[in-house]
Amino acid sequence: MPNERLRATLLDSDYDERSLATELGLDPKSVQRWITREVTPRRSTALRAARVLGVSHLWLWPNLEMDRQAASQAEIVTLYPHRSEVPRHLWLDLLATASKRIWLYANASLFLPEDNPDSIEILRRKAENGTEVRILMADPDSELCVRRGVEERLFEGIPARVRMALSYYAPLVGTPRIDFRLQSETLYNSIFVYDDEMLINQPVYGMYGYMAPILHLRRMEGGDFFEMYARSFNRVWDVSKGIEESNFWKHRADPVVRN
Repeated sequence: MPNERLRATLLDSDYDERSLATELGLDPKSVQRWITREVTPRRSTALRAARVLGVSHLWLWPNLEMDRQAASQAEIVTLYPHRSEVPRHLWLDLLATASKRIWLYANASLFLPEDNPDSIEILRRKAENGTEVRILMADPDSELCVRRGVEERLFEGIPARVRMALSYYAPLVGTPRIDFRLQSETLYNSIFVYDDEMLINQPVYGMYGYMAPILHLRRMEGGDFFEMYARSFNRVWDVSKGIEESNFWKHRADPVVRN
């Protein structure tokens, strides 16, 4: 059945099959198949086409909504009731296999080096081989970090854990492609990204982090579950302050004499 919505939209626009294809960098036959054979383009292409034509991609291709829901559900690998139940090797496996990006966002990420002592050296080697490493922690001096300690009934323990974590991560300071930032935002989720896989620790008010559930996602074309959390990470990253090497050391648990 022809896609009459797309045909009518083209007639009402400044584009025809050939000019739309040129705008999108496609063969005109691809656009022709969208119209005459009701072929549905990939979601990313559909979004671009709809943007060019000034209409909703779901109006042109309603089945993309069903595809999106199915793809988003397929992105869910598993759900662990508690972070403590995530296999220890999984954290290290994801870290070891990532090659493009490693993003760590939590109040402290202290459990990573404590449970996997090799993780710091792996991060250094990854960065040296071209992997983008972003490490985002709470500002231990921020009001929200202190409040989090009260909520978890650890009080000064949370700022202390952040400073302890900074001590573990200190050997990475100054390594090219490793960027540290401190944030003072509400921690809705701890997000750990390893290329196209993601672990999300979902805090529960009044509960320790290791008791909160962990959602394991794997990015799929057409889904938006993974991308939603990636956008969240980026928004916090953008409003967080970079930490200079000269200021990094004042947040550590112990003073360090450097050569």
